Amino acid sequence: MYQPENEIWNEYETAQRFKNAIGRRGISEQAKINERFFIGDQWHGARIGKDRPLVRHNVIKRIGEYKISQILSDPVSVSFKAGGISEGSTDLSDRETLEKVKRLTKHYSALSEKLKMQNISEQILHNAYVTGTGVLYTYWDAEQSTGRYADKEKITPIKGEIACEVLDIADVYFADPYGTQVQKQPYIILKTCRPLEETVLFAKRYGADENTLEKLKREAVNGKVTVLTKLFQEYKNDGTYTIKSVTVSKNTTLRKQFDTGLTLYPIAVFPWEKRGGLIYGESEITYLIPNQIAINRMLTANVWATMTNGMPMMLINGDLVPGGISNEPGQIVKIYGGKEEMDGAIRYISPPDFSVNFTDNLEALIRNTMTQSGANEVALGDSTPQNASALMTMRNAAIMPIKIIKSRFYAFLEDVARIWADFWIRYYGSRSIELRENDAAHYTAFRPEDYQGLSIRTYACAGGSQGYSDKETYEILLELFEKGAMTKAQLFERIPDAMITDKERLLEEIRKEEDERDGI
Repeated sequence: MYQPENEIWNEYETAQRFKNAIGRRGISEQAKINERFFIGDQWHGARIGKDRPLVRHNVIKRIGEYKISQILSDPVSVSFKAGGISEGSTDLSDRETLEKVKRLTKHYSALSEKLKMQNISEQILHNAYVTGTGVLYTYWDAEQSTGRYADKEKITPIKGEIACEVLDIADVYFADPYGTQVQKQPYIILKTCRPLEETVLFAKRYGADENTLEKLKREAVNGKVTVLTKLFQEYKNDGTYTIKSVTVSKNTTLRKQFDTGLTLYPIAVFPWEKRGGLIYGESEITYLIPNQIAINRMLTANVWATMTNGMPMMLINGDLVPGGISNEPGQIVKIYGGKEEMDGAIRYISPPDFSVNFTDNLEALIRNTMTQSGANEVALGDSTPQNASALMTMRNAAIMPIKIIKSRFYAFLEDVARIWADFWIRYYGSRSIELRENDAAHYTAFRPEDYQGLSIRTYACAGGSQGYSDKETYEILLELFEKGAMTKAQLFERIPDAMITDKERLLEEIRKEEDERDGI
């Protein structure tokens, strides 16, 4: 008798073996090591005792946080377009379609704010930097309240909304790891470890009988059950396909195969670095670890040498100083014997000479590691350029390598937007949806049939922010003012509010002064 759980479990184990063979340690084990180095637990497992201070200079975290902040520094907007329809079309039907698609853009803005997409993006980027791959799973929460009603009497509430979860790449398994496009995967398996009670309730909700529940209870280890959800494509006679899903444990089917109604896998993947020919990304931490270890060892040796120079080791003659020495300041030590015995009773061990070049080499290693990773002094704001033009030139050159990662991240956001649109069309039904434009929210009617058959495309683009500090912004503005490119009032309008106390009052006085000078 065909048992879907057996087939899915075999597929899962095959994919797991493949992931465990990637790199020297496998994806999961390497991710754990990378996470420890990121948070600063960088002496884990080193058998060097506890006799000396174990110093660390965490370049890995500084590089990662700098790059993540640079990617998130520019506000990103996502827009929807209708494929095959020109923006300048004068056809009435086309104009109506374009207007409907624009509503999707405004709804995306409202929903991304509600779901806190900025926080989700930060988590995705962190996971990608540490593990190599960030994964966002979108699902339909049928019980979520929208706060709106289907009738004027407000008797029938509208329920159901999109929800998102950031997944660990260790829990995502692709059918074809050599296929780099998610939507072309034959199937995708998601693994979770759920509490037994929760899993039993889930199985009951979808019709599991007592025999199935008993088998499920026997699978539990430490009160938890490993649950696999398989998403796969099933083609129709017309050549299109739909996404189907089935949920199993090792020996039981928890939810039988069903049609999700979606046309896209609800999974978007962001690789930090592309790993040749694989869908799984690569983390740069893996290759920064040897440098980090060398920096920590050199820094620890440096600190230890400084300590031994300032507090050298002491030798005492136990026969002459039987009471020992505590090395407390002002301690009186009794020594038995004459002058010769006193001279030989106590002496210090001179530490070996510490090369001056050692410190220079350490600083050079730190600097080169940061520079090769694209986080040099200019990028981090530690340099002192001569003027604002030099600052802008140096900063733009420093952040250029990050634009490649930004480009991949924007493609990831476009994938997310397409997935959300798929959910709206398949799950919303006729309802009112929230639109956000110019920081104002309003509601409009949504009818899924208006979007059937449309080729919906998405585009992510960044705003104008360059991520400059207040001081750098002021220097750039001041240089423009000195060149006559703006008036004093225009200068003060653009200076960050935090830099000037009572800015509005000062600005009013400047405007009044300029008006009087111009004879207005």
